[in-house]
Amino acid sequence: QLQASGGGLVQAGGSLNFSCVVSGLTFEDYAVGWFRQAPGKEREGVSCISSSDESPYYVNSVRGRFTISRDNAKNTVYLQMNNLEPEDTAVYYCAAELTGYAGSHAQEYDYWGQGTLVTVSS
Repeated sequence: QLQASGGGLVQAGGSLNFSCVVSGLTFEDYAVGWFRQAPGKEREGVSCISSSDESPYYVNSVRGRFTISRDNAKNTVYLQMNNLEPEDTAVYYCAAELTGYAGSHAQEYDYWGQGTLVTVSS
């Protein structure tokens, strides 16, 4: 089970911090990632981190603004989002992937949390 929290309404330029607690899995064996889906658009990989906590992936549009991290002791993955833009408005999902490789495509992921809405006003 993946339980995400931290969404909400924020003004452009503001910050939000997501967390996703993973239970029922051996968390340290899994890659984890954050995805988002805006109305009328496909789900895209925002940021992903491997089981070995190496070379996080960021989609170009968030690079330098978002930071992903994981705490294996707490079975939790975080996404710090700074300098938010209206284009970041979407439903955000956390996901876990069994091989440990942090791919950026949704179909690679095995387990999903519920979505949490982020709305960035201009």
